[in-house]
Amino acid sequence: MNIDIKAVHFTLRDDAKEYVERKIDRIHNAENMIVDLRVTLTKDKDFTAEATVNFRWGVSVHIKEHDFELNPAIDKLMDKLEQKVVKEKEKVKEKR
Repeated sequence: MNIDIKAVHFTLRDDAKEYVERKIDRIHNAENMIVDLRVTLTKDKDFTAEATVNFRWGVSVHIKEHDFELNPAIDKLMDKLEQKVVKEKEKVKEKR
């Protein structure tokens, strides 16, 4: 799984990057299903956390969350990401 974490309009500190990586570890059971995971954190008036996931069977999922603080935006994003990964995993099991 290739992971790319990018910050737009602000500098991503090491502790924030480690926080994102710890949250990504929640989906470690899906590492063999995911080819790429791109996380983009943007700061305008509030923080926007976006993730694009490319699964190995060709499905691409894009998730977007907003919050006034960075860490809650990351938490919301990772909760949705975990749900999407489980949903895709179930779809693949049903097709077999």
